[in-house]
Amino acid sequence: MDVSRIESLIEEVRKIAFAAGEEILDVYKDEASFGVEAKSDDSPLTIADQRANKLICDRLFELDSSIPIISEENKAIDYDVRKEFSYFWMVDPLDGTKEFIKRNGEFTVNIALIHQNKSVAGVVYVPVSNKMYWGIEGKGAWSTDSQNIMRLKANNYSMEDEGLSVVCSRSHLNEETSAFLDKMNHPKTVSKGSSLKFLTIAEGNADVYPRLAPTMEWDTAAAQIILEEASGKVVRADDNSPLLYNKEILTNPHFIAYGSLK
Repeated sequence: MDVSRIESLIEEVRKIAFAAGEEILDVYKDEASFGVEAKSDDSPLTIADQRANKLICDRLFELDSSIPIISEENKAIDYDVRKEFSYFWMVDPLDGTKEFIKRNGEFTVNIALIHQNKSVAGVVYVPVSNKMYWGIEGKGAWSTDSQNIMRLKANNYSMEDEGLSVVCSRSHLNEETSAFLDKMNHPKTVSKGSSLKFLTIAEGNADVYPRLAPTMEWDTAAAQIILEEASGKVVRADDNSPLLYNKEILTNPHFIAYGSLK
């Protein structure tokens, strides 16, 4: 698939993400329809998850029925089938479900295009702030709100610098993360939910995101390519190799997201 085709797809995917965000906000703003069920792993599943997922999957299929879809909310696809995928969509229709339940606005719609285990394009939409982020391999990363389009550029720094800003999850802060912070030179911490942690670095509003706790591939795929195209990187915490996708088990290893390191 050439870059022009990917650019054309992502232009349409931005529209899909916006429409999914409208579905989410319809639930978010209507307390009478606000409902929570239990998933098999006992994490919350909202009506908004289901509505956004159906819209995204239906429209991605209409956009190009030849590209398979892996989504958090869909039935799992056997590895013997999906390991043969060349290109596929990786979807998290509502990342930050806990933030949605808390009603703090820090949740996102995430759609990534994966090619041979690598995220090559991604869209992240923040419904409450009406802010759209996207990135395409080799073409940069961008954001837009109702008024402006901005090219994203992460901060350039050394890990030895004093006072680096470390973005952490609102819902996960464990001993490993605390130990990571202890090795830094008087870091400052910033709390964010969902894939906004990556985007905060891509915008230059934070420097490092250590994720030393479990995540799934759909949690990171779209935001990873956006950060990488903003001159950042996302690497495994154990060996500094890139974070890859479509593994037999879709759980991510622990990882660190950086800005532009000197």
